[in-house]
Amino acid sequence: MFAVLKTGGKQYKVQAGDVLRVEKLAAIAGEKIQFNDILMLGGDTLTIGAPFVQGAAVQAEVIDQIKGEKVIHYVKRRRKHSSQRTKGHRQHLTLVRVTEVLANGAEKSGVNAATGTADARRAAHNTAPAAAAEAPAKPKRAAKAAAAKE
Repeated sequence: MFAVLKTGGKQYKVQAGDVLRVEKLAAIAGEKIQFNDILMLGGDTLTIGAPFVQGAAVQAEVIDQIKGEKVIHYVKRRRKHSSQRTKGHRQHLTLVRVTEVLANGAEKSGVNAATGTADARRAAHNTAPAAAAEAPAKPKRAAKAAAAKE
């Protein structure tokens, strides 16, 4: 059985035992994760989602957090500005091994959903202001404000 899953803005055709290099996920090595955005399931019968297949999932184990190959970016400004610059970039990736393709029962599996680091940062950012609003006023600042009013 195979599945087409979507993660990090890309689509991957996978089956049990495959090793993938995907955009960085918020997971540590050895952790089990589950991809819930399944676009298509194949095997004896073909199931195409609209946009996703309900109840389907792909479970995987995180092998390692790695960096991709270095990409060199060269910028040259011509005409009046005779400057040039070389810049390199290595993309952060997560290496995962697909352990199982589930056609149904994804909600009951008990495995954490795979989320990217941007999703984790966004969730942390949304909860941080609420915690800061509940913090009591600092005594030194309150004393200065009272002295200024007098």
